[in-house]
Amino acid sequence: MAEIIQNADTPEALVDIRTVTVDKDLPKEARITAFVRQIKNPYRFRCGDFIVNASFTSGGPTLAECLQGILR
Repeated sequence: MAEIIQNADTPEALVDIRTVTVDKDLPKEARITAFVRQIKNPYRFRCGDFIVNASFTSGGPTLAECLQGILR
């Protein structure tokens, strides 16, 4: 499945994370929803000229846990 996600987005179609803004006054769940809605694919996005491919190991933190840590 990860391969499908990685190959589905061309670099030009990826969202640049620097353009994502989240209102910190929103409740945590709303902040997460706003982030995911804007980034479109939290597993593959751009940061300037760099493409970021996120993956997680078995037994490690979930994507939701990582996003909650970022958006606190």
